[in-house]
Amino acid sequence: MKLVTYPDREALMLGLADVIAAELSAALHAEGRASLSVPGGTTPGPVFDILSGVALNWSNVAVMLNDERWVGEDSPRSNTRLLRERLLTDKAASAQLVPLYAPAPAPEDRLAELAEGVAAHLPISVLLLGMGADMHTASLFPGADLLAQALAPDAPILLPMRAEAAGEPRVTLTAPVLASAKSIHILITGAEKRAAIERAASLPALEAPVRVVLDNATVHWAE
Repeated sequence: MKLVTYPDREALMLGLADVIAAELSAALHAEGRASLSVPGGTTPGPVFDILSGVALNWSNVAVMLNDERWVGEDSPRSNTRLLRERLLTDKAASAQLVPLYAPAPAPEDRLAELAEGVAAHLPISVLLLGMGADMHTASLFPGADLLAQALAPDAPILLPMRAEAAGEPRVTLTAPVLASAKSIHILITGAEKRAAIERAASLPALEAPVRVVLDNATVHWAE
């Protein structure tokens, strides 16, 4: 992995947003369209805020989450809700949202149609991931019920995932989809996560799922 260290978190968010915007612009110029996959949670929020104001041909950009909790957008735990509030606004309001949730009791009920929607935008042009201190990324949690299937080279595009650390059932992009992205970035902050990602480099993916993307990833870090 390539590790880029920033002097502080503000510089990290600005620098990472600039890199992502440049890569999306290059993909749009080369292919006429681009896809961007991003994490939920609060950490990438400032990156979203910056990107939303960047002048790109957003109408030809498909935006999808790395993973989503199986909750509606009215839930404060909805990652889709966060995307709408902080990324799909201002200049980026015209981007196409590719959903990872649809109203149904369980992910399995709508998984096939959600996967079909994602398939149209693969491979991902620019992938931004986060990582937990347990070395999970997307909803690939150590100990999750379908982790081995999600890590397999022939994994389907999407899988439902249930894990003690996950809370609600989730839907996640699988390892082959993440690893085949044309450009891969990981955003982490703090000493604990830096130590974790360095440890992950020497562990098997079942113990450190982020391992599946590390070889080709640029890690962006600030204390």
